[in-house]
Amino acid sequence: MPSTKDLRDRIRSVSNTAKVTGAMQMIAASKMNRAQNAVREGRPYADRIRDVLGDLAALAAKDEDAQTVDLLKVRPVNKTLVVLVTPDRGLAGALVGNLQRETARFIQGIEGDFSMIAVGRKGERFVARTGQDLLASFSVPDRPTLDDTVAIGRMLVDEYSSERVDRVVLIYAKFINTAVQEINARQLLPVEPPKRDEDEVGKLEELDYIYEPSISAVLESLVPRYIETQVYHSILEAFASEHSARMIAMQNATDNANEIVEGLTLDLNKARQESITAELLDIVGGVAALEG
Repeated sequence: MPSTKDLRDRIRSVSNTAKVTGAMQMIAASKMNRAQNAVREGRPYADRIRDVLGDLAALAAKDEDAQTVDLLKVRPVNKTLVVLVTPDRGLAGALVGNLQRETARFIQGIEGDFSMIAVGRKGERFVARTGQDLLASFSVPDRPTLDDTVAIGRMLVDEYSSERVDRVVLIYAKFINTAVQEINARQLLPVEPPKRDEDEVGKLEELDYIYEPSISAVLESLVPRYIETQVYHSILEAFASEHSARMIAMQNATDNANEIVEGLTLDLNKARQESITAELLDIVGGVAALEG
């Protein structure tokens, strides 16, 4: 058994680690709450612009001019652009590893050429380590606004509109709840508007909206804004997932450290008890020898 000095040193070391992970847990919890609020506040707008896009696309299906909107066109996929959203830092449990494994699995299934855009340092390092074609990398602040991410959306729109790529896929950690983050690979371009059945289209036509100058022009303006919004909201979800995963990881680390301290404390008490018992036996033996 280790000496009492060694045990005290180990208890002190593990206790200090528990203090650090406990502090990191509280910081992550604060950031998690803020990020989750941002996701909840942004979700209604993201959902609404998607609904509007679905309505316009349904009406455009009967308008030959509107069917020429570039970002809605589906063409043969010769090159795919993969956008990987990852944290800048680790200590987030299995989140980064899961993102990298899903990305590796996805690109293995791509038929044809592909390039990548990395959002976050972990993603940038992954692309460099695996030797993939890195088209661009972006870094966004811990509390992103739409202005911080709009350049990403515009680049995606430009790459697709210029036909340098034929498909854009975004891979990120979708926020479900504090304990669950789902790795999601979603197609951004070409845009797939929500489907409308014939009854819904009929109701839209009855409203008799006037589109100036045309449905096509409205879609040409709306779809890029839609892409920018979807990129922004996906990054918000990625941040909420990151801080949630880090908070849980630090909580588990703190709990494990405390359990280790408890075990070491029991070992220390046992070692002290054995030391005291040995000293008492020596004293009793010495007294008996003197009396004999």
